[in-house]
Amino acid sequence: MVKKSQQFKVIIEQGEEGYFIASVPALPGCYTQAKTSQELKKRIREAISLCLEMAKTDIQYRRRLKRFAYEPSFVGLEMVEV
Repeated sequence: MVKKSQQFKVIIEQGEEGYFIASVPALPGCYTQAKTSQELKKRIREAISLCLEMAKTDIQYRRRLKRFAYEPSFVGLEMVEV
C-alpha cells in the first residue's frame, strides 16, 4: 500500500538564542526546535508524523484538532516602530 503524502503549512521563527522554532497551526501542539534549519526540517516532519498518529487513536486530540486547528494565510510581515 502506498502512503499518501500530506502538506502542512509550517511557521518558522528564530529565537533569541539562535534556535529555529517550527510550529504547525493545523496540528495543535505540533512544534519543535533545532540549531539548524536542516535539522529543524527533519524534526518537524517527525513531529507531524507523531501528531497524525496520535489523531488516529486519541479522541481528545481529535477534538483539539477540530477546536483549535487553523490553516493560516500569509498576509505579510511588517516592522512597526513605536
